[in-house]
Amino acid sequence: MAAETIVEPAQSSLTGVARVLVNAGKLNAKTAEEISKTARERKSSFVTAVMGAGAIKSDELAHTLSSALALPLLDLNAVDVQKLPRNLVDPKIASQYQLVVLGRRGNRLFIGAADPTDQEAVERIKFATQLTPEWVIVEHDKLTKQLEAQTASANEVLESMAAADFDFDVSDEDTAAPESAEAAADVEDAPVVRFLQKMLIDAINMRASDLHFEPYEYHYRVRFRVDGELREITQPPLAIKDKLASRIKVISRMDIAEKRVPQDGRMKLKFGTKSIDFRVSTLPTLFGEKVVIRILDSSSAKLGIEALGYEKIERDRLMAAIGRPYGMVLVTGPTGSGKTVSLYTCLNILNQPGVNIATVEDPAEINLPGINQVNVNDKAGLNFATALKSFLRQDPDIIMVGEIRDLETADIAIKAAQTGHLVMSTLHTNDAPTTLTRLANMGVAPFNIAASVLLITAQRLARRLCENCKKPADYPRESLLKAGFAPEELDGNWKPYRAVGCSSCNNGYKGRLGLYQVMPITEAIQRIILGEGTALDIAKQAQVEGVRDLRQSGLVKVRAGVTTLEEVITVTNE
Repeated sequence: MAAETIVEPAQSSLTGVARVLVNAGKLNAKTAEEISKTARERKSSFVTAVMGAGAIKSDELAHTLSSALALPLLDLNAVDVQKLPRNLVDPKIASQYQLVVLGRRGNRLFIGAADPTDQEAVERIKFATQLTPEWVIVEHDKLTKQLEAQTASANEVLESMAAADFDFDVSDEDTAAPESAEAAADVEDAPVVRFLQKMLIDAINMRASDLHFEPYEYHYRVRFRVDGELREITQPPLAIKDKLASRIKVISRMDIAEKRVPQDGRMKLKFGTKSIDFRVSTLPTLFGEKVVIRILDSSSAKLGIEALGYEKIERDRLMAAIGRPYGMVLVTGPTGSGKTVSLYTCLNILNQPGVNIATVEDPAEINLPGINQVNVNDKAGLNFATALKSFLRQDPDIIMVGEIRDLETADIAIKAAQTGHLVMSTLHTNDAPTTLTRLANMGVAPFNIAASVLLITAQRLARRLCENCKKPADYPRESLLKAGFAPEELDGNWKPYRAVGCSSCNNGYKGRLGLYQVMPITEAIQRIILGEGTALDIAKQAQVEGVRDLRQSGLVKVRAGVTTLEEVITVTNE
């Protein structure tokens, strides 16, 4: 009786795993109490403390808990850990509470843990996932080994991927301090910081236009868009997806706590003596946030009109149009066809001390000193139309509108072009003639179109042949004629070139060049517009006046040996 009185008070203060082990006869009450006290002092779990004290073996502990609590037991060595879901519970929670997510069925989440009595872990997971945890017992040593391996392998892989010295600093004015210590740990994680720097430097050196960071269920990949084509670069560990997104979002002045809606931002990084701007966009996907970074190199707008690939007659037409004191010049083409660079090249030519230039864009991609640039802000009510109205009270000489999307914007732009301003803008149409009919379909009166539009340039970007490895190709004469060559162009020894591929290029191509349809609005075309003629009528008249369409412009580049017939057919196949 006396012995019972001694054990009972000690046992009554024990809870969870400690109580189970004492009741099962695996530990005496006094030892359990001492280990519990040690665990409290070290702020660790009882399981970690009892395993550290060597009071019980890992497999014996797991079997005892499984039997006493009637919970299933799982051998982690028999599970392919690479295929376990990793997006259901935050990795930081899994590490803190020493658990692994095994799967989900309906609203039940199966959790592998060595301590299934941890009520704090239950409540935290319930709150974070809105699912009901179902415990599965796993052995402590195997669980610890797996959690350590995940962290170590992720860091080792990143370090090996980013093993280089960098002279690549984030400018102080473009960083935002994270709001919590937890966020700061994510943002300043050294392997992630170095990996991001490595990716940005590689992208710049490869002349990439965009970087894509894409999370999937079982893997994470990075792709670069080089010369218009997406190429997979690497597959970093899936565990870094949240840390990498947080790092990018902080530098880009985004809200790192907001992961449910898309966000946009910008960052400027110093690359040696050169500063490069990046436009950043995040998108919530099923398995995490996808981040796309657009590289905005302002030097591309300062290359000059000759570097864009205009033929002499096309360049002369464009220069004549932008040299006019008023009227409208439109650039058209799909997303990623180089419209912005063309417009900024023209603005750079016109950017003189005596000229007031204002632009409204969504967003401003290239920063040019001497030009007043405005970003659209729909939340604040600042759209293209309201900005344009404001511009007209700012005594402008030249106005650039990022895109004409609606009748209101088109009307204000056309009125500005008719009242002594040179207006430049873009539309998303396939070619120059259909741009005029698109304006008419928006509701712009034909006489306003005819009176204000000076010139329309439609453009595409085609990959440029690598000069080191290109070789002549033998095509059947019928194929060349079908592609659009005139019979007289095929006489003689001329042969088109084909892409080969070498160590200094991308499958035979290196860089890109523009294909242009530059159509001035002549009196004959104005008469067709006023007579409400179709795009086909306008295209026929443009051909009569010597305006090459996009395919013909591409064939000129094929004859010059700077691109391939396959590339021209691909980008002009409409």
